[in-house]
Order: sequence, then C-alpha cells, then structure tokens
Amino acid sequence: MASHIVGYPRMGPKRELKFALESFWDGKSSAEDLEKVATDLRASIWKQMADAGIKYIPSNTFSYYDQVLDSTAMLGAVPERYSWTGGEIGFSTYFSMARGNATVPAMEMTKWFDTNYHFIVPELGPNTKFSYSSHKAVNEYKEAKALGVDTVPVLVGPVSYLLLSKPAKGVEKSFALLSLLSSILPVYKEVIAELKAAGATWIQFDEPTLVLDLDSHQLAAFSAAYTELESALSGLNVLIETYFADIPAESYKTLTSLNSVTAYGFDLIRGAKTLDLIKSAGFPSGKYLFAGVVDGRNIWADDLAASLTTLESLEAIVGKDKLVVSTSCSLMHTAVDLVNETKLDSEIKSWLAFAAQKVVEVNALAKALAGQKDEAYFAANSAAQASRRTSPRVTNEEVQKAAAALRGSDHRRATNVSTRLDAQQKKLNLPVLPTTTIGSFPQTVELRRVRREYKAKKISEEEYISAIKEEISKVVKIQEELDIDVLVHGEPERNDMVEYFGEQLSGFAFTANGWVQSYGSRCVKPPIIYGDVSRPNPMTVFWSKMAQSMTSRPMKGMLTGPVTILNWSFVRNDQPRFETCYQIALAIKKEVEDLEAGGIQVIQIDEAALREGLPLRKAEHAFYLDWAVHSFRITNCGVQDTTQIHTHMCYSNFNDIIHSIINMDADVITIENSRSDEKLLSVFREGVKYGAGIGPGVYDIHSPRIPSTEEIADRVNKMLAVLDTNILWVNPDCGLKTRKYNEVKPALTNMVSAAKLIRTQLASAK
Repeated sequence: MASHIVGYPRMGPKRELKFALESFWDGKSSAEDLEKVATDLRASIWKQMADAGIKYIPSNTFSYYDQVLDSTAMLGAVPERYSWTGGEIGFSTYFSMARGNATVPAMEMTKWFDTNYHFIVPELGPNTKFSYSSHKAVNEYKEAKALGVDTVPVLVGPVSYLLLSKPAKGVEKSFALLSLLSSILPVYKEVIAELKAAGATWIQFDEPTLVLDLDSHQLAAFSAAYTELESALSGLNVLIETYFADIPAESYKTLTSLNSVTAYGFDLIRGAKTLDLIKSAGFPSGKYLFAGVVDGRNIWADDLAASLTTLESLEAIVGKDKLVVSTSCSLMHTAVDLVNETKLDSEIKSWLAFAAQKVVEVNALAKALAGQKDEAYFAANSAAQASRRTSPRVTNEEVQKAAAALRGSDHRRATNVSTRLDAQQKKLNLPVLPTTTIGSFPQTVELRRVRREYKAKKISEEEYISAIKEEISKVVKIQEELDIDVLVHGEPERNDMVEYFGEQLSGFAFTANGWVQSYGSRCVKPPIIYGDVSRPNPMTVFWSKMAQSMTSRPMKGMLTGPVTILNWSFVRNDQPRFETCYQIALAIKKEVEDLEAGGIQVIQIDEAALREGLPLRKAEHAFYLDWAVHSFRITNCGVQDTTQIHTHMCYSNFNDIIHSIINMDADVITIENSRSDEKLLSVFREGVKYGAGIGPGVYDIHSPRIPSTEEIADRVNKMLAVLDTNILWVNPDCGLKTRKYNEVKPALTNMVSAAKLIRTQLASAK
C-alpha cells in the first residue's frame, strides 16, 4: 500500500527560510546565501519523507514566496511595469512582483481559498506574452534525484491558475481569462517534456478550483486543457489533486472522465461528502485514488482507527493496489515538528500531530492496510484519543450555558448607526476625513528583545512595564507630531494579535515553534483551542488606559475579534466552530465593557479574517455569515452610543459579502483597498449604500515603497467620488508592525498631508 504527501512546510523547523529571506531583502546576505539555505531545507524535507517510507514525495512545493507566483514566473507572465526583458526570471523581478520596489507597487495579494495563506494574484490580459521563464520545477526534480529521491513534481494546474488570476489594469473586467488557456498550455508542454527527459514518472497538477461552484464553461476548460496535454503527458502517471472542500458531482464527473489522468486526490476531511460521491457515482476502473484522510490543516492527531475504517471501505471500491493514503492538502498549513515543543503540556501534546508526525501517520495507515499494522503505535493513538474525549480540562459547564443562552437574540445596539455617529462626533470632535492607523507600529529588534527576556524571566515585571511604557510614549509622541487624529498605542506588548489574546484566555494552549507561513517571510504561530473559552482577567485595559493618559486625543483600544481569533487558531474539532466562536465572543464582550468603563472612547475589534472563513461553496455562505456576524455584534452590543466601535478587515475579496459587513453594525470599518486596485470601491459605484464610517486603505503597508502625498490624495478623491465626505476616514491598508520606522514616518506624513490638502480643497469649494 502506497503513501503520498500533497505538500510540506517550507519555512523550516526554526524559520530558517524566513530569516534568510529577510537578510537577503535587507542586503545583508547574497543570493547564493539564500539559495544555500533553501537547498539545505529541501534536502532535509525530502530525506525526512523518504526515511518515513513515503512513496510519492512531492517536489516543487518549496517556494521563496508562493506557488502561484512561481507559476507566474514559469509562464513569464510578468506585468510590464516591472521592466522585465526576458530570460530566466531572477530574484529581482520575482520579489518586485511580490513586494514592490522603490518605483512600482507590488501585485495584489489575497487569501488562498479559505486559509490564512496568501498568494500573489496573476495580472493577465489579451496582450500578455507567455514564455517558459523559470525552470524551477525541473531543477528541483533533478536536485532531489541527485540526492537519491525520486519525487512527484507539483505544478499549479493550468485551469486553476487562470481561474485564480484577474484582468490586468486597463483590461476590461469582463475579459475571459480562460481564453488564455491555449496560450499557456505550450509552456506547460515544455515543462512536462523537460520533466519526462529528466526521468519523472509521475506529475501532480493541483487543481483546487474544482471544489468551487463552477459553471459548465469552466468545467469544459478542464476537459479542453487535459485533452490538449494528453500527448505531452503520454508515458507519465498524472495525478490531479483537489482540496479544501467536497468536490461537486458535476466536477467529479468531469474530472474522472479525463483520459490523460491516472489518479485523483481528494480531501476527505473537509470534503467528507466526497466519500458518498465515490460510493454512489462509482470510481473509474484502473485509476488510483489518493485518499486525503490525514488532516493537513489542523494539528490534532489523526484518529487512526477511524481513518483505517474509511480506507478499508474505499479499498473495496477501488482495489487494494489502486488506493494511496495521503494528506487532505499540503501540510504547509500546519506547524512543522512536535519534537521542537519541549515545554508544551504533556497531556495536550499527546493529542497533537504536526507535519512531521502526520507524515508518520500517513505511512502507518498505509502499512496497516498492507497488513503490517504497528499495534503499539495504534494503541497509543487510541489512548490519546480517549484522553482528549474525557479530559476535564476541555469542558467548562458555565461557559457552555452562557453560550447556549445567546440563542434567540440578535445582539444589536439599541440605536442606529447614524444616531450613534452624531453622538460620537459631539464627544470626539474629529475633523472631516479623520486620520488614524490600524493598530500596530514597527516591532523593533529592541522591542522583541524586551518581550523575549521578560518571557524568559531575565527581566522583572517592573522593568518590562517600564520598557513597554517608554515604547508606547514614543509611538504616541510620533503620532501627535504627525498630527494623526485618532491614535493607537502601537501594540508593543504583543508579538501577534491572536496569540496575545489566546495567552490570556482559558481553553488555549501555545507552542514555542509552531510557526506557519502566511506569505513570503511572514509567519504566524496559531494558538491551539483545545477547550471551552473564557476570560479570567482583563487583557488590554492596563495598557490602553496608560496610553490614553499620555494624550488628549482619542486613543483606540485594540482587540482581535472572535471570528478572527477562531480562524487564525488551530480550532478544536470536537464541536461545531460556531459554538467555539460564541464562547470567544462572550470573552471579548467583557473586555470591551471594561475598556469602556476605563474611559476608552474608541474601541477597534479587528475582524481581519471574517471573509477568509467564508465556505468555498455558496450554499454554505448564509449559515457561516449569520453566526460570524452575530459573534461580532455580541462583543459590543452593550456599549453606549458615544463609544465608537471600529473594525478592520484586510486581504480578501469583500465585495461579495458587503451586505454582511454592513450587518456587523460597526460605527467605522477600515478595510484593505490599495493593493487590490481599489476593487472595493466598485461595490459603492454599483449603488450599495453605506452609512457608517469607512476607511478604505490609502496605501499598501506590505511593500517598502513610500507613496507620495499626491498619490494618496488621488486615492482619497476616488473614494470621495463614491462615498460621502462625512463618513470617510484616511488610513493605511493594515497594521505597521512589519515595516521599519524609516518607511512608516514618511508614509504617514504623506498620508496626513494628503488628508489636510483635501480638507482645504473641500472647505474652499463650499
């Protein structure tokens, strides 16, 4: 019985790639240094899987930024603004597309389906020229082969690549991206030919868009693409991999009828209904089923007995020699290795499996199916499953009762938003086009050192408070000097917006090295929600009150919302997600009320990940949006009219959920806008009426580029064409923690100057 891994984490167990990338970007190391780190990481990953007994080991899943950008490089689809002149695409062009540079902005970045991973969105049009311009897939296959590991090269499939793209600037929004299929397939053929010549016997095409709601024209594109590739693929075993949801019946029919395809990979964790489809619709004779029974998106140990039962039922359908045990998706969405967690509670640790452990689980299941079951391993797994089910630390009856009591009320504030905004303006007395930032300020090396030493008990609590107070004072002074209207304290006490709150809530556990890549070098360390959630003590009140005491200007209290805490954590899988979210909402509600009682007049409850959690199938949208929006309203339903509630969202497509955003009933929303070519504004041009305060981001903080006053003013004027002057705020796209002060200060200076310029123009026009 064979085993397969869809993909593997790239950053390394100690974030080696992250530090190598940042050193290279800062000019402290060479391209050769970066490549050496990458080469060593790839070799380690391949060896680990080979040693574990995995038969189908992936290559070309490693990336310096993301796999879709790698595909853009492979196809030579570089937008003209990067002045690429042809040839093999190097780091300069590649990273300019990802991050921008001093003269041109980056390409749009958005979420990879419903995960917290991001990808760079290809910009295509009828005049895009395609050419084979990155040999990465072939080079990595050869690299692994030289190490004695025969791998399965992985490519983003041609149809998914086009469906995940967008029309380039200046191209009609109605442009049919699938019309480019015949233009990109010649490049795919070249890659396939080189892989065959290098000795590859298998190739994996990731076509995750097959799980979406596709129309007949889109489905026909899959048939057309793989029919066109059929002769090129002759002699290769071809796996098409899908993940993240059930595959619809029509998509299943299209996929399983492709003549050039040898094997099909399905996510049987988030796509449990696919099992029924395989049983009812049948499975093509002689084809391989790559069964994704080990969860690639969570950190819970697999229930091996349950998975074995599932696999045995599939074996009866597809045949013993045609069933391959696999992960549900790439393991890049989980942490790297549980071995590195030396301080994690031993009971909780026994319930977990990170990427390295999941590789072992996959192989153990494959061996068990082949009649070589490791009885001791399965027994230990069964004991851990029983421990988790019965542990008293998982359940808190008081919390469960409070969450159950939420049903039956919609938890709206007593008055409408226009009445509240009037009351708030009388109290806050803000100018037209008020300026603010999203929350965090640069996280300096010194600041990280202070937090690290406090955690390690190398400095006292008094010394820690003094250092953080000094940092807050510095951030407040900078904002006052810049003449920003509504201030933030900069969040110097927080390494991560979710981790910080999870550390102070019951029901959460934390890792030391459970890092997961979000994009590029950006890594997050998701908390683990293992039990019922409550708030034992205030979490932010001390710091917010301290910051407010330093200024006469309004100081925002900064919280992370319940849906974002949920979606950016590894969530317990023993109860519905909405129940956990309601518990978190009640905990945040207590914090909001304590901030208000402490004199904080503006409270921001970030819901950066609300859109991210939207199910991939439209039939499931309404249920999710109902409980997600309800959870947000629970947090602030009890505050006074004069307390202004802000929320923030970023790096997703919000246009299709704009009515749910309105239904959140926040007083002000700040939302990503600049990097997505101001896509958000189109919804207002189409007639959606928005009466609350809104701050579409005026510049992209994920790029080191500093926008000019004129550029920002131009963006604000575009906003004023579709939004009322009295509701518009001026702010960056997102928090500033990843930037340096020598980037932040001039950018914010220009932002404030732009707001003042337009205020003057508006006043003179009266």
